[in-house]
Amino acid sequence: MDALISKWYRELELFSTVKPLLILEGNVTDKFRYPVAGSVGQDELVSLPRYLMAYFADHGWGSVVFYSNLLGLINPYSPEMLTAYAKAARAEVKNGAIPAEFRGTAATTAPNVIRRAMAQQDVATVTVLEMASHYITSPDRMDQADVNSFNLLLQAAMSASTVRTPTGRRRNLLVVVVDKRNDLPAWFYLNVPCCRAITLEAPDREERMRLITSQFATFFDGAVYRTDMPWYREHPEELAKLQEKFVGLTEGLTMTELDALRTLGKQELTAIRDLCQVVDLYKYGFKDNPWERLSMASLRTAKEDFQKRIKGQDAALERTLDVVKRAVTGMNGLSSSSTSKPKGVLFYAGPTGVGKTETAKALAEKLFGDESACVRFDMSEYGQSHSDQKLMGAPPGYVGYEAGGQLTNAIKKNPFCILLFDEIEKAHTNILDKFLQILEDGRMTDGQGNTVYFGETIIIFTSNLGIYVEDAMGQRHANVTMDMPYEEVQQKVRGAIEDYFKLELGRPEILNRIGENIVVFDYIRAEAGEAILQSQVKKITTRLREQKDLTLTVTPEAYQQLHDAALADLSNGGRGIGNKVESLLINPLSRWLFDHEILSDAKVVIESFDVDANPPALQCRTED
Repeated sequence: MDALISKWYRELELFSTVKPLLILEGNVTDKFRYPVAGSVGQDELVSLPRYLMAYFADHGWGSVVFYSNLLGLINPYSPEMLTAYAKAARAEVKNGAIPAEFRGTAATTAPNVIRRAMAQQDVATVTVLEMASHYITSPDRMDQADVNSFNLLLQAAMSASTVRTPTGRRRNLLVVVVDKRNDLPAWFYLNVPCCRAITLEAPDREERMRLITSQFATFFDGAVYRTDMPWYREHPEELAKLQEKFVGLTEGLTMTELDALRTLGKQELTAIRDLCQVVDLYKYGFKDNPWERLSMASLRTAKEDFQKRIKGQDAALERTLDVVKRAVTGMNGLSSSSTSKPKGVLFYAGPTGVGKTETAKALAEKLFGDESACVRFDMSEYGQSHSDQKLMGAPPGYVGYEAGGQLTNAIKKNPFCILLFDEIEKAHTNILDKFLQILEDGRMTDGQGNTVYFGETIIIFTSNLGIYVEDAMGQRHANVTMDMPYEEVQQKVRGAIEDYFKLELGRPEILNRIGENIVVFDYIRAEAGEAILQSQVKKITTRLREQKDLTLTVTPEAYQQLHDAALADLSNGGRGIGNKVESLLINPLSRWLFDHEILSDAKVVIESFDVDANPPALQCRTED
């Protein structure tokens, strides 16, 4: 048999001969390529019911019917098979269907009709229960009528007869199609010897490659294909690269979605060289890709631009820009089997107030032109077991289902962004499980069943892990201090982070997804503190001049007083310096300007600060 035939087809072929109860779950609403010549054309794209009809008819079953709790038992493909089934099950066809309710114990209910069809030996029958996930509200809230119905189905499968056919012996089958197995009562399939569950997956890499290579021309308008293809025939290696990239970008897409890509490609008159842009158009709904508009000249000056905003963190900035350069050059994820992963992943660690969040904002502005492209989530708000529903969306029937998830909504709104997850260690482990999928597969399905993609994002986690550790007695003490050189701080913090994920959480796989992208920020040292103070004072004077036409001058003596007070304690980093500037400069200056009724168009000189006063005060004068 062809090696490209899907795994589930092989399982269906194997277990349909030995298991009378088959449960098909997973990608059941997709369309499928029928892989062999038979009652439908080879490689024809068909729905699952049509696929099953063709398979069982080609393999010797005499009657195949489909049950819907809305329509009853039907066969829209072969009325003769429905007639044969009705005769075998001692039922009556009315208006092209065998009417049958799912619930109840009457002889005309679906479970009893199916039980009779599976017990008889005149014709080999297959009964397919379509959309069986919708027959009951929940397997945990079944009334006795629901229990009776599933119990009859299970008894029917356990007592299924084997029928002699021209192609050999065939057992009567019950095929149950569900979104996921646990939509059914657990006792219906767990430890049931006559049952086999088969999972239908989205097309794997080989199937997608077969599609794009065998039907490449169908993705383009005829005129476009005739114009572009001669060059690719002369350069087959470029064609192979293009097809390989397409296969990687379409990981996780269903066959129905791949077919939609073909329609989009034709509709948009896409050139062959732009084939992969159709994938972005399908996933995100628009063609404009900020990554493609990035200026290399702008990125060459990125470190200098960052240093204007983030002081004393040259090593961290260098590591950050390495990840960005990998993303821009397309080198990110080359060693991985998945090409749909996020553009980059960073884990910012270090003391508080040293520039971790500011770096993320600066990166968003550099890459996407706006700080608002940095979407921040405070993970201390997601510490409960149900918090994953806030991020990803509540399932149907639960409060908040209509609103969707905060994270998935943000990605739907703007898939080109920086995702900043602050203090990740405070999130519940349920959320860490979701991050595993995002980091590995680059996609997530929300509570409403919509898939969002993270392949155009950079994900940044921040953490204070490793700054303090607990001893054997549960006492918290400093793991690193300001008097340590940066190299020692980096080593100790990284070691503590590894211990946390491996030993405390027991989740080394999370650490493996982050890889070597742990970036340790240094303490704000004296030199960096001086630069931060100068920058903040300059920002204040500039804004006063631009917004109020007010010239502010700080005398050298006054600046030294401010300097000594603001930099006396650097344990709270740049944020601590900012708090001191607000307390010692902004608040007293506002008070002085208000008291002297100076709102604009003036020259003010700060002569001294009284940092010990309560509240702090300053001495000022005006100049003509």
